[in-house]
Amino acid sequence: MIELKTLTEEEKNRKALVYDIQGFSVQDGPGIRTTVFLKGCPLRCPWCHSPESQRFDPQVLWIAMRCLGIEKCGRCMDKCPTGALEPGRKSTNPATDEEITLPHINRKLCTDCGACTEKCYPKALYVCGDEWTVQDMVERVYKDKTFYDTSGGGVTISGGECLSQPDFTVAFLKGCKELGLHTAVDTTGFVQWEQLERTLPYTDLYLYDLKHMDNAQHEAVIKVPNPLILENVKKLAAAGGKMQIRIPTIPMFNDSIENMTKTAELCKELGDAVTVVQLLPYHNLGVSKYARIDEDATVMEATPPSDAKMQSLKKIFDDMGVPATIH
Repeated sequence: MIELKTLTEEEKNRKALVYDIQGFSVQDGPGIRTTVFLKGCPLRCPWCHSPESQRFDPQVLWIAMRCLGIEKCGRCMDKCPTGALEPGRKSTNPATDEEITLPHINRKLCTDCGACTEKCYPKALYVCGDEWTVQDMVERVYKDKTFYDTSGGGVTISGGECLSQPDFTVAFLKGCKELGLHTAVDTTGFVQWEQLERTLPYTDLYLYDLKHMDNAQHEAVIKVPNPLILENVKKLAAAGGKMQIRIPTIPMFNDSIENMTKTAELCKELGDAVTVVQLLPYHNLGVSKYARIDEDATVMEATPPSDAKMQSLKKIFDDMGVPATIH
């Protein structure tokens, strides 16, 4: 066990609900990183590529292509205490081309107890969300230190919104810094300033999302207002925080010249605190994940922006002297 001298026993034993740990990540800050994804987010972005991150509790997810079918397996069907598992649609076993019947989860009856997953050997049914202590998570990410050292990488804590579980996040960052690891916080900015401020002594870089400058548009689509987000980014810059500003570029939502110009003006105002602006073109790679949560879910799908469109938006930032990339 790694001895963390800067943490109290209470801090070491603090727990968070984690839905993924991604090693060898190159998208969440400089170098090769390990990204820890905490469960729970107050935002409801309709293009979210990790919808399993939104809820603040464990939930049963379902991957149809792993299922062997009720006919040859069906072990899950009589394990649900609420009767939420029912015979569902027909499909084809990808390995044998046989027609099979898939189970269907009645989400109105499902309590996410996980009983069905215990008998699902191919892991078509599984529980998303595990509790980790700070001590265990610090030890987990430290195993990848060789990759950080050779690439200039480190550890990123993300979500969901990681600062929705602030005590864990702060203690985890503190433990990582004690071991000399580079740390990054990926945040929506929709948190109380006091919680964001607590991370400052232990955070080398913030990955800060900006989605729309107009409050009415932001609240209508994202389901939360944006003044707190805009206030926090200014406070963070004034407090000496270094940031990569991330802008998911969504067709018909925030990709207008007017909105991007206002966003670029804000980034210029933040000055040297902004190391780079990353324009993230919309993609639909996360669409299939919604069926894992609810087969009947309505999912946003749009045409990804063209290279020419992305270059025209990048030019807005370039012309203002704000460093920008298409990520």
